[in-house]
Amino acid sequence: MGKIWLIIQREYLVRVRKKSFIIMTILGPLLMASLLIVPIYLANESQQERMIAISEDREGIAYKIEDSQYLRFTIIPNSEAIEIKENFEESPFYALLTIEKDSFTLYSSQQISLNVSSEIKNKIEEIIEHKKLKELGINPKTLEEANTTIHLTTKILSEDGKSIKSQAEASVGIGFFCGILIYMFIFMYGTMVMRGVIEEKTNRIVEIIISSVKPFQLMMGKILGVALVGLTQFVLWIILTLLLYMVAEYFVLDIDMLANKMSQEEESIILAQINQLTGGIDLMQIFISFLFYFLAGYLMYSSLFAAIGSAVDDEADSQQFILPITIPLILSFILIQPIMDNPDSSLAFWMSMIPFTSPVIMMVRLPFGVASWEIILSMCILVGSFILSTWIAGRIYRVGILMYGKKTTYKELFRWISYRS
Repeated sequence: MGKIWLIIQREYLVRVRKKSFIIMTILGPLLMASLLIVPIYLANESQQERMIAISEDREGIAYKIEDSQYLRFTIIPNSEAIEIKENFEESPFYALLTIEKDSFTLYSSQQISLNVSSEIKNKIEEIIEHKKLKELGINPKTLEEANTTIHLTTKILSEDGKSIKSQAEASVGIGFFCGILIYMFIFMYGTMVMRGVIEEKTNRIVEIIISSVKPFQLMMGKILGVALVGLTQFVLWIILTLLLYMVAEYFVLDIDMLANKMSQEEESIILAQINQLTGGIDLMQIFISFLFYFLAGYLMYSSLFAAIGSAVDDEADSQQFILPITIPLILSFILIQPIMDNPDSSLAFWMSMIPFTSPVIMMVRLPFGVASWEIILSMCILVGSFILSTWIAGRIYRVGILMYGKKTTYKELFRWISYRS
């Protein structure tokens, strides 16, 4: 165990000191923070007040278009509209709307915002629709009063008869996010283990290391070392993303102005809505399960990736062995949407039990509510599969790590597994 710990330390320290690790640790939070910040910034930009000029029309539609919160409409003569089109950049208007019978055209010196064009289009459609209804002798207000909107509340009944409010939207979001993260991390850190093994084998460094430790100890130390690197990077990403978002909130986005200085009462309403949105979802269970499936799934896949790395001389030769291993992982990614649509189906159940797909599929299902026995059974199968895959990978690794200059086949891999030292 002491030798494995030394290998873990070496693997961890070497990787966290690499420039690539530092760069990715910085870029990751920047990308994640930008996903949170950019939509808010764009929303803020789209809320700027804009002046829209409308040329006079015979139907009188221009006079019926009313100002909105961020759009101000000004009716101008047709002669002035022609002058503005010829020298638009000097005009104070953001866009010019011309109306000729059933033809509506919006001019501007720049790309017109989708929100602006959609809002103007909706206003014109509403005016024409009201006009047609009046011609048919139908009061538009009658139709508006007939429109009905209901709010359907979904609740989960527990065994003791108590009801807990559920939120399908939040379940879908959390399930999809967790599934994608597991898929991405297993692929990223699993291939990192394989590249590390190939690199050491190519440089013949492994020959020196093997003289001091057993091949299995080297493989486990490398796998666990990279696992710690992955956890470190994940924790740093979360911390740095939150810090960047807080900095952007106060110095870049100026959220106080954006929200018009929300009162404490409004803030409490928003917090209550967030709590209501996640109602019925056990976030602690999801977090603990995420850590388990991330680690167990990574350990199982990385042991196989390490075995592949030991069996080949360069990364190009590894493709024939990687494909059979990654197909179940890719399949689980493809099935995320169908599983979210029907999380209690037979397909969802069996995909949650198969160890090659359970890390992704079970995380997708958990927010929707999964029986405890299913979770425990899935975890036990995954742990058992990890032990089996590690044993198989260890037998391949001990032989393949010292093999050079020979193309490995599946037949030889099976021979290495059954080889007795």
